[in-house]
Amino acid sequence: MISTDIVEILAGCILGGMVLVMVAWVVVRLRRSPFTPAQALLYGLNYLIVRIVWRTEIGGRVSLPPGEGAVIVCNHRCPLDPSFIAPIAGRVVHWMVAREYVEHPILGWLLRTCEVIPVNRGGIDTAATKLAIRYAREGGLVALFPEGRINVTDRLLLPGRAGAAMIALKARVPVVPCYVHGAPYDGTPLGCVLMPAKVRLTVGRPIDVSEYAGRENDRQGLEDLTKRILVEIARLAGQADFQPELAGRWPARDLENDQEALASGES
Repeated sequence: MISTDIVEILAGCILGGMVLVMVAWVVVRLRRSPFTPAQALLYGLNYLIVRIVWRTEIGGRVSLPPGEGAVIVCNHRCPLDPSFIAPIAGRVVHWMVAREYVEHPILGWLLRTCEVIPVNRGGIDTAATKLAIRYAREGGLVALFPEGRINVTDRLLLPGRAGAAMIALKARVPVVPCYVHGAPYDGTPLGCVLMPAKVRLTVGRPIDVSEYAGRENDRQGLEDLTKRILVEIARLAGQADFQPELAGRWPARDLENDQEALASGES
């Protein structure tokens, strides 16, 4: 008959072995993961909120060859819309975020950990655009909202801006359209975190931008691709006859100067 002491020792060894196996599994997963440990923790918590609190249904994934960059675009109904995109990417998504949020003492740490791209408000931020182009060109995922701000109207989409089109054409990468329906929003930046919701995310097929090649310095080319992007987002929402609008034209001099600055920094 085996003594109680031996049983306790065996049980301790088995338990310790299980703990070591779990630790080893976590270490291996982290080494193979595209995320840092802090990013893995944040993305894990985000997944729980997206799936449990907001009961998000996800249709599709970002379907790209390994190592290929892309620009992800989405409609904008909630400050935390990027949370819905994170589970479909499988790697870090570099969102373009207003600089004041990135410099916030608490929120800023979270955003910097997620490797967002700080953007100045009020006009084209050439430095941020260059960084976004570099990320996408080197195989990263860059994401932004063509509408430029949260849509609190009854319209499907607000007029679009050409930033996504410019980055995709400069980096020579596809654009992945997404549509979020049912995102919670109470009018405050973080109040929607604990709001119950029933969200649906639909991911579209990547848009091949090769037919617009060579038109990245052409206003009409940027506008044409921007309209195509808005139409594809609307199609995911079930509106095949959507008529896209643009948010206004850049003054010719500003566009010319910006293109020259980007060209000099990316050639």
